[in-house]
Amino acid sequence: MTEPQHDEGALVESGRRATTPIAGSIAGILFAILFGTSVLIIRMSVVDLAANPGTWVETGEPKLRFAVTLIPFAGLFFLWFIAVARERLGRHEDQFFATVFLGSGLLFIAMMFAAAASAGAVVAAIGKASSSSAGFATSTTYVFARGFIAQIFNVYAIRMAAVFLASQATLWLRTSVMPRWMTYITYVVALVLLFVATQAYWVILVFPAWVFLVSCYILVTRLRRVAGR
Repeated sequence: MTEPQHDEGALVESGRRATTPIAGSIAGILFAILFGTSVLIIRMSVVDLAANPGTWVETGEPKLRFAVTLIPFAGLFFLWFIAVARERLGRHEDQFFATVFLGSGLLFIAMMFAAAASAGAVVAAIGKASSSSAGFATSTTYVFARGFIAQIFNVYAIRMAAVFLASQATLWLRTSVMPRWMTYITYVVALVLLFVATQAYWVILVFPAWVFLVSCYILVTRLRRVAGR
């Protein structure tokens, strides 16, 4: 009488193991979309502020406020992506590189949140000074805030993303849980973020593009495995 219950429990556990990576892969895709959209909006909003500071409050501020609102959700989805990346390693996970991988991922999220919070404070300040937004856009306060946000995100957060990618690629190379071509692409993206991203702002978009690629690969392979059962 107990064997059917045992089999049923095993089926439930197997179902959970199948659906968790699928959910994590979808979360990675959502992170890529939200993070990429936020970066695009913020970049265009900053350019608009420098070009048209007098009318920016009516046109640019709502866009920037929307972009900052997307960041917390992107961070939550990235946590799920980290979880599915670790789950794929399974028992082959190397404690040393796994610690670097997890720590750099969490630091990236923390710095991304810090940069978004600072940008939100700038939006609030500009909103209160709407009558003199042109003066605020050229003030030392705005210049400092913009430089502060750029340092947190472009220098520190992106460097942590590069470490995240390098450690992930090393784990994949050691365990062969991902194809070699994916590993080599990850190393290349890590080098780009480490040495190029601070000189070219748009290069940052290669990171969400990488997350999107990996998430789609894991999702497709997992769906094929589930369909083959």
